[in-house]
Parts: sequence; C-alpha cells; structure tokens
Amino acid sequence: MTVPESVGEGATVALPVQVYRDGQFSRRDDLLAAEEPLELRLADSRTADGTTLSLTMRTPGHDAELVRGWLHAEGLSDAVNDIQPLPGNPNVMLIFGDAVRLRSAVRATLTSAACGVCGSGSIERLSLDVAAPIWTAAPLSPALILALPERLRRAQPGFDSTGGLHAAGLFTPDGQLLCAFEDVGRHNAVDKVVGWAAQRGQLPLSNRMLVTSSRSGFEIVQKAALAGAAVVVTVGAASSLAAETALTLGLTLIGFVRGGRFNVYAAPQRLQPV
Repeated sequence: MTVPESVGEGATVALPVQVYRDGQFSRRDDLLAAEEPLELRLADSRTADGTTLSLTMRTPGHDAELVRGWLHAEGLSDAVNDIQPLPGNPNVMLIFGDAVRLRSAVRATLTSAACGVCGSGSIERLSLDVAAPIWTAAPLSPALILALPERLRRAQPGFDSTGGLHAAGLFTPDGQLLCAFEDVGRHNAVDKVVGWAAQRGQLPLSNRMLVTSSRSGFEIVQKAALAGAAVVVTVGAASSLAAETALTLGLTLIGFVRGGRFNVYAAPQRLQPV
C-alpha cells in the first residue's frame, strides 16, 4: 500500500497511559498525536536569531509545506527567497526574503481562536515555571469522572443551537459545576473560565477540575497549570506535548472520557484505585 503524501513521520507518539474500562484500570501504551511548537523566524543569515513572525503548534512533518501555505495565506509568497530549518533546531524555520514585507506579518497576522500560543513570541517563552497544583480533596472516583462531560454538556445552550461551539467548565471535587462558558475556540472557552475565577479572587484554582468538550493540546494544559488547576478532564484525546507537560508539572490529565471509559495520561494519584 502506498503511503499518501499527507502522512509524515513523527505524526504519532507512543506514551504509557492508564485506561479505565469496565470498572477496572489497566496500563498500556497509547498512540497520541504528536504536537510541538513551530516558530517562523525572519533571518538575515542562516544562523541569525532574527524576528519571530509567527508561533504555532503543529504535528511535526512537512514543515516547509506548512510554512509556504501560511505565507501564501498572508500574501507573502513572492516576498520569500528561501525557507530552511534552523541548524540544530527543527522547530524553528528560518525565512529569507524581503525583510520589510515579512516584518509586516508580525503586525498583520491575527491570533486564531484555535491557537492559544499564537502571538506568544519566540519558542523559548513556552516553557512553564509554575508552582505545583494544590489538591487536598479526597481522590476522585471513576464514576464522577465519567459523569463530568454530560454535566458540562447540559450547560451548553450555544452548542444546542449551533452544534459549533466548544465549552469549558470549572468543577468542585464533588462534581458541582461552578461556571461554564462556550466559544468557537476551545482555548477561548478556557480563558473565560480563568477570567471568571480571576474576577472573583478565586485564583489559583486549588481543588478545582477544569473540564472541556474538546481534545487536550498543550495550550489547554498550559492555561490550566498557570491558573493552578490540578485536574484537567477532556472529552477528546490528549496530544503528546499535553501529556508530557502534565507529567512534568504533576497535573492530572484525563481524556477520552466517553462510553464508560477514560485514559489517564498523567498524575493518577488523584483518582481512587479500583
């Protein structure tokens, strides 16, 4: 069978997870979608640091095609002479060309509702230096985890009307919904939850669970960690970078919560053993 051009190496990462199903936990390797940041950098030479034009999260592979597509969408294709990865760092692409026109992209590029790190600056700023999350409540039961998506779903009137909105909600350890917000961007919905808590002096989110109707990418974990949440629950899968970041920060990350099962990607100590 011929592999299509769209499938690239490094698109998935195998990581160990704990799977809850049929009343039991088991441990196995799970394939997660690979996620890494990509910085587009204007350079004057092949080793120059230059100016950051854009920062996005992506699945590694076919980065030159990704960059050329972005440049085309920005109307900058004819301003580029060459595109090369930064030597020693495949997550930085150097762009050579008309510096005046390319720098205009820094001001003109809009931050997408689907990208929580766009506009964050260079790749070095993505590392997180946050305090360990506080969880002094009792361990969570699998039954409670399984009930959370439906409780959030009942607080999504916009989705009922349109079928096109993500949601994020904040829950207490006993499963009480404190707030829920919808948005076309899953990261925007999380920002609304954090903003709601900030307005009420409830940051950090100690002993709180963040639940989203989406998958979990790096930005979801990033925003939860910066807000002090100890537990993140998502209906969809986690990306490789989300899981690795949660492991590093000691944040409990649970995904694929549907059909009586879920995956625990990091910090299972906050769940009741079965």
